[in-house]
Amino acid sequence: MSFLDPAWAGRNYRIQTAATVVSGLGNAAAPIATAFAVLHSGAGWGGTEVGYVALARTVPLVVLLLVGGAVADRLPRHLVMVGANLFNAGSQAVLAALVLCGQPSLWALVLLSAAGGAGQAFYAPAAEGVILQAVPPEHAAKAFSVFRMAMNGASIAGAALGGVLVAVVGPGWVLAADAACFAVAAALRVGLEASAVERGPARPGLVRELLVGWREFTARRWLWAIVAQFSVLNACVLAVEAVYGPVVAERRMGGAGAWGVAMAALSVGMVAAGPLMSRWQPRRLLLVGNGGVFLFGLPPLALALGWPLPLVAAAMFLAGVGTTVFLVGWMVALQQEVPEELLSRLSAYDSLGSFALLPLGTGLAGPAAAVFGLSGALWGCALVCAALAVLVLLVPEVRRLERAVPEASTRGREPESVTSG
Repeated sequence: MSFLDPAWAGRNYRIQTAATVVSGLGNAAAPIATAFAVLHSGAGWGGTEVGYVALARTVPLVVLLLVGGAVADRLPRHLVMVGANLFNAGSQAVLAALVLCGQPSLWALVLLSAAGGAGQAFYAPAAEGVILQAVPPEHAAKAFSVFRMAMNGASIAGAALGGVLVAVVGPGWVLAADAACFAVAAALRVGLEASAVERGPARPGLVRELLVGWREFTARRWLWAIVAQFSVLNACVLAVEAVYGPVVAERRMGGAGAWGVAMAALSVGMVAAGPLMSRWQPRRLLLVGNGGVFLFGLPPLALALGWPLPLVAAAMFLAGVGTTVFLVGWMVALQQEVPEELLSRLSAYDSLGSFALLPLGTGLAGPAAAVFGLSGALWGCALVCAALAVLVLLVPEVRRLERAVPEASTRGREPESVTSG
């Protein structure tokens, strides 16, 4: 069966995948451009200021995610995504203009970074709901693997081109390209079709829906345990990728181009694991997926040890493999265990928990390096990643949750019947 067999790659799947590739090109380059816009500002800014700008994006993302999830379960999800994409296109265009016109103030960088996080808070829950409902359960592993491959392929190109273009033409033009990518993605997503659930009768109030979502989220111990794990894990990973990595690259690896290569290697690893995960269907979804989490600590370890760029890139590659191994199992588990009408709300609680400590991680990245040294902070990130991969296996449901056969899929059951025990 072809990877793009019409039996499972329907209209919404194709459009969402194409739009994700387009926006992914810009999104992979934008963090590199933003970090080096700060470092090359001429104001003597360093890792602490890079951390502040990254922090500004995560605060509204965390604060608004639940609202975004509830809105995406009440309105046609594709319209929510289109609005969020257009908002992000505007904010990135303004940021690009400021960088191109001279030396933007730190408060302007912080404010526009926060605007980007606000748009992402409404986009992310809607997007996850669309892709999870776009394919039948029996083809979920293949569909999600291909989707991840396409998205990560865009990240490879975006990170590699972003690093090179920042070095050649400057960060402002890279940010302008990101704005254009958001606009094109919005135009593509206009063509998505609403599902039967989205076209259904009027829904209860927003607060009521958030309470229902919380009840269903806490009823699934495997779900909140993994989310709690990634709450801390993502803070460490973001500190490495958005703050420590660019600083190390600037000091001893040649600057933006080198860090672009390292970030591209991460995405290459994600893509390389895609064909494996499209064919391999392990019975214990989360047990196998968590095996990939053990690889997340390799990049900070490589940076802490002062390894040269080729070895840092190899560590990033392996972390990328681990990311795809985890994410495909995670997406199959969500599709299998969560009813369609709850997808965006539970995805929002998932994202909220996973991102909750991002402001702390990015905000404290610079001060932590000042107190413990850059090497000490990187060692701390590596050890935390390893410890979390071990601790989550203490939860029985994480070890035992099994892949359902197609006929036994829980898609569409009442919420109370799908709780893992």
